[in-house]
Parts: sequence; C-alpha cells; structure tokens
Amino acid sequence: MKHFFVQGTSAFLGFTFWGAGMVKLYAGHNFIQWIGPPWLVERLAEFDLGLYAQFIAVCQICIGFMLITTRYKLLGSIMLVPMILNILMVTISQHWRGTPYVLGVLLAMNFFILWQYKNYFIPILNETSLIRKNQRKSSKTILGHLVWLCGLGLCLVSVSVSYYNLIPAFIMAGMGLIAGILSFKLDRNYTIVRYS
Repeated sequence: MKHFFVQGTSAFLGFTFWGAGMVKLYAGHNFIQWIGPPWLVERLAEFDLGLYAQFIAVCQICIGFMLITTRYKLLGSIMLVPMILNILMVTISQHWRGTPYVLGVLLAMNFFILWQYKNYFIPILNETSLIRKNQRKSSKTILGHLVWLCGLGLCLVSVSVSYYNLIPAFIMAGMGLIAGILSFKLDRNYTIVRYS
C-alpha cells in the first residue's frame, strides 16, 4: 500500500510540473495543466526575464517527466526541491495570493517521497560512510534508459511542432509519455530474455 502512495504521489507531482512546463511553451498555451499561469513567460519577459522563464519551463518538463514516469523519481524529487523554492520566490515577489500555499503542499508531498529514500542520503551527507558491496544490482537496462530518454525528447520536440500543428504535437507528447512509462516493461522483458 505504501508503494502505491509513493508511486501515486510521484505521478501526481510529475503530471503537475510536466503539464505546467508544457503549457508555458506550447503554442497558444494549448496544453493540459492545473497549476501555474500559462502566461508566465510573457509576464516575466516584461522584466527581461523571458529566457529565465523558458528555462524554468524546460526544467519543469524534465523534472516532471522523471516523476510522472517514476523511472527516476528519487532524482526528480531531489531536483524538485530547488524548483519549487525557485517558483515560490517568484510568486512571493509577484505578490500572488494563494499560490505559495499550494506550493507548500506540493513541497510537503515531495518530502514524503524523499523520506521513503532516506537511507540513500547517508553517503551524500557523510562521504566517509561505506556503501554496501552486496547491494542488489539495478534491474534497469541501458535500452530502457534510451527509450525513456527518447520519450523525453519527443515531449520536448513536440513544443516546437505545436507552433505548426497542434494535433501532431499532442500525439508526439503522448507517445513520449507512453515510451517513458513503458520503459520499465522493456527492462523486465530484456532481463528475462537475457537470463533465461
């Protein structure tokens, strides 16, 4: 049951930030999302921060993709902490009401994921601690990583395609998301064939 909550929280946070990044960059802001103003890039461009806002949007897409596909949820959760704090500073400086509270809840959800991996932080916090040599080998394969990376690439390329035609852009983003999620299945199939 705990595994279900961790995976569900990761997928929810991933969808939240992946969608928030995609909607900021898509043509006409035509993308699904529930949080964040889609016009943030234009708003910050008034203060010569348009490139910064685009950078934040691309980071939201990448981090969100890590979390929604759950393949790299630990790395995504670590990267999400400064992302949320960065967005929090923008919302506070722009005097947006309510948004800091929503970000606080999202940050708490992210800390829930990080708490599940607390043992992984011991070598980071104490470099002299030994990593156990008899640790289980990862079941993730290079082929799975490449398929996941292609999925992320499709999502990013779909942003450019959206300025020409939205339907192919949506299809590319959907295919990228499916590829990222199914990369685990590829790992399992490859491992079974390899060791059978």
